[in-house]
Amino acid sequence: MDAIIDLNADLGETVAGVPTADDEAMFAVISSASIACGGHAGDEESMREAIDRALRHGVAIGAHPAFADPDGFGRVALAVAPDVLRDQVADQLEQLVSLGAELGYVKPHGALYHRVIADAEAADAVAEAVAEISGRIGRALPVLGMDGRITDAAARFELPFFREAFLDRGYLPTGALVPRGEPGALLHDADAVAGRAVRLATEGVVEAVDGTLLRTDAVSLCVHGDSPGAVAMARAVRAALDAAAIKVVAPW
Repeated sequence: MDAIIDLNADLGETVAGVPTADDEAMFAVISSASIACGGHAGDEESMREAIDRALRHGVAIGAHPAFADPDGFGRVALAVAPDVLRDQVADQLEQLVSLGAELGYVKPHGALYHRVIADAEAADAVAEAVAEISGRIGRALPVLGMDGRITDAAARFELPFFREAFLDRGYLPTGALVPRGEPGALLHDADAVAGRAVRLATEGVVEAVDGTLLRTDAVSLCVHGDSPGAVAMARAVRAALDAAAIKVVAPW
């Protein structure tokens, strides 16, 4: 059976109108784009531009909601009441949909991504917001992430859950990501990242920082658009996947 994988990137992440990534170059090589929708980054103009790029490049659109914290770029773990968090996420999803985005999935960003892995109330708040917008558009939107409380929450709200793996982030032997700022958190070697992508797509294996081999059934691989050398890494990944005859296709 031919190997198939999705390649996603977090895009549309403008701050005060200034892009944090070369979105045009990234859209040319990915199959899914997680678009910032005003929580940690992005504004109406950047969302419209991202939607247009997705349509031009045939890329699936995902919403990338976060804690409402542009000053911290959504990477600060905030104490937010579940009902407030639900409303924040719902508002962000609505912004993207109201601009004409045909959503394929929802992927929490940054600190929220990690919060919903461990925190059941936060996971329920996010899943409820996704379920609300799903009801409005008439289709259950998948949640993209790593296993944890959000997996259970998605099931409770009758939402599909898709697993992802990170190409440019280090893994601990527990399967968690190395926290940003710690040694091994970010990978910079494009060839090494490309090799990791092929191995994930064909073997379902990723190597942790201590050499532990972790198994995963991830259907989507992420390259961060704002990482140093993101375009070179994304191009190397796509070239390696193509050379290995691995189909890069969005699953939503």
